[in-house]
Amino acid sequence: MVFKKIREIDITIAEVYNMLKDMKNPHPFQARALEYVRKMTKVDPSKASELVNRLIEEFNIERDRAVQIVNIMPESIEEIRVFFTGLKGKLITASQLKKILELLNEYRLQKPI
Repeated sequence: MVFKKIREIDITIAEVYNMLKDMKNPHPFQARALEYVRKMTKVDPSKASELVNRLIEEFNIERDRAVQIVNIMPESIEEIRVFFTGLKGKLITASQLKKILELLNEYRLQKPI
């Protein structure tokens, strides 16, 4: 199957899983990629985009940073804080970090796909 690039957008690992899971006769590289994303997906693929959008809208986070947060799904405030170190002119408070963690916990998978 050949794809033509129409536009470029950051997507989550869960969204990649959603794209690859229904492929018929995948190329060996695609099969390996599917196995990897299946193991690494930490959020319901149908809700990953929704979570990214909520992070962007509610916390004014850039899309690429929101995608990485969803890919990693940090489990503590300290882990979330890493995504915001070195930002110039932007301060994320402890209460915002706590709210981000609560939001992530709402979407976190309880068992692997």
